[in-house]
Amino acid sequence: MASSAARMRAHMQPAAEPNVIPFIDVLLVLLIIFMVTAPKPTVDLRLDLPRADHGGASLIEPTIVELREDAIGYRLFVGGAETTLELLAQRTFEHILAADPALEREDILAEGRVFIRADLDVAYQNVVSVTDTLQDHGFEKVAIAAQNADAE
Repeated sequence: MASSAARMRAHMQPAAEPNVIPFIDVLLVLLIIFMVTAPKPTVDLRLDLPRADHGGASLIEPTIVELREDAIGYRLFVGGAETTLELLAQRTFEHILAADPALEREDILAEGRVFIRADLDVAYQNVVSVTDTLQDHGFEKVAIAAQNADAE
């Protein structure tokens, strides 16, 4: 009996190799967690696609708002006609409406493109105030038209 007990003890010796299966399971779970929570690298592109219910509004010609240098600061023009900052939104609205009288107010404000062009010597704060004025009155597509300084 002593020999059978010795044989059983020899069979019951602890295994010297580690059990790596639980370790691999934990690593796979962590990998999935990191993959799900990691931010995806994206590039945002703003696309101005025409709306289906307002097909004619996307054909509105852009309105040019110009800031020209003057001895007392700057002069403001909408489509070539001089105006003031207080009347800017009204004149811009009228200019877009004159291009297509069938447009509704919502179409003009949502789809009317307004480009602001300024002389190089006009203070940037004046350009920002013109942009803010138009956006405060509901124009959604207001952009600053850039020009190359070496082109002149």
